[in-house]
Amino acid sequence: MIRFDNRDIGLSQRFDHLGVPNLAMAGMRHTLGLPIASPYRLADLADDTAALIEALGLGSAHVCGASMGGMIAQHLAARHPQRVKSLTLMMTTSGARHLPQPSLKVRLALMSRPADPRNVDSVVDHFVKLYGVIGSPGYPTPMSLLRERIAASVRRSYRPAATVRQLAAIMADGDRSPLLARIAAPTMVIHGAADPLVPVACGHDLARRIAGAKLDVVEGMGHDLPQPLWVRFADDIAQLARAR
Repeated sequence: MIRFDNRDIGLSQRFDHLGVPNLAMAGMRHTLGLPIASPYRLADLADDTAALIEALGLGSAHVCGASMGGMIAQHLAARHPQRVKSLTLMMTTSGARHLPQPSLKVRLALMSRPADPRNVDSVVDHFVKLYGVIGSPGYPTPMSLLRERIAASVRRSYRPAATVRQLAAIMADGDRSPLLARIAAPTMVIHGAADPLVPVACGHDLARRIAGAKLDVVEGMGHDLPQPLWVRFADDIAQLARAR
């Protein structure tokens, strides 16, 4: 299995020279259906992924993307079908404007910032609170384990400016529905019935729009990847890959 950091996040190349978008203005333009400028597009990240698959000499791969990764994966499957053997889309959306949006509580949690962004414990506290809002009510992660995972992630890389650029890219991407008819790879959609960030209607929408797609709606799952569900996720992906 290959996992990698997208551009501008984790340990990948920084794009700080592109500046930090005004997220509040971008959100207002998104609400009004107006064009949004972003430093790069999700399609660019999909092209990065296709180039990585080629550079590794794989030819094609079974692709799984969650949340923003699922949005990138939609572009990848539509733009580079020869690189995608099968496609698993987890807790993600087509971005169609008629779909339900996160509640105000969730939006405020996403827009909040750590009390002290220079202090690791403060940043960890911030993300613990965020996952308390968007996490899985049916599969709560023990607090000690949640803090341990978040702390490891923050110490590895914490780039709030990059997160703003990627949120701007999501808003600028708009409605991907026209792309979905071009996806020919066998597709599995996995979505939590209790997802407060990307409501489950978004998963049903994807499964309807992608020809032959299968849908696994998981009761009690929110917008995270609870350890008790890992075997279920792996089985879904493996079943799809074997069928290919």
